Amino acid sequence: MPFELLKSEPVFQGRAFKIRRDYLKTPDGRETKYEIVEHIGSVIIIPVDNDGNLLFVRQYRHAAGLDLLELPAGTRDDNDEPYEVCAAREIREETGMAAGKLERIGNFFLAPGYSTEFMAVFLATDLSHNPLEADADEFLQVEKIPLKKAIEVAERGEMPDAKTLAALFLAKRHLEKYL
Repeated sequence: MPFELLKSEPVFQGRAFKIRRDYLKTPDGRETKYEIVEHIGSVIIIPVDNDGNLLFVRQYRHAAGLDLLELPAGTRDDNDEPYEVCAAREIREETGMAAGKLERIGNFFLAPGYSTEFMAVFLATDLSHNPLEADADEFLQVEKIPLKKAIEVAERGEMPDAKTLAALFLAKRHLEKYL
């Protein structure tokens, strides 16, 4: 059932996102408000090397207070940047590898209850060393993990990053040949 947007107002402008407050009329006539994180979109990449290993990055995530094992990912530079261009750049920045083949295999909203962030998922193969300089605030450690072991780590709950778990799920049929 659709909600009617009554008005929207900006609340915060940050480096990576904006926050707005929307005032809505519910289907039963009540009024309510939501705070929405506006995000220009992002990518997550599943890099597979010639030996069937997945390339992950381990990085400190301040909101979680932990170093997390994640698939490489990043935000588009602007609303006009094609997701494919973003994915090609991000894999080089985060892993030092370029993808000879980059295939879009799915998409999802990261947290649609409060965010507009839409993520495109890419399978990256035919990898070759071709690094780009990492972002100044990123301190990443690349980890190669055999696919079977990576799935086991995820299933044990030792990979608590939602975008990584969603991407692995979407890639399942594409990765079966590496098991």
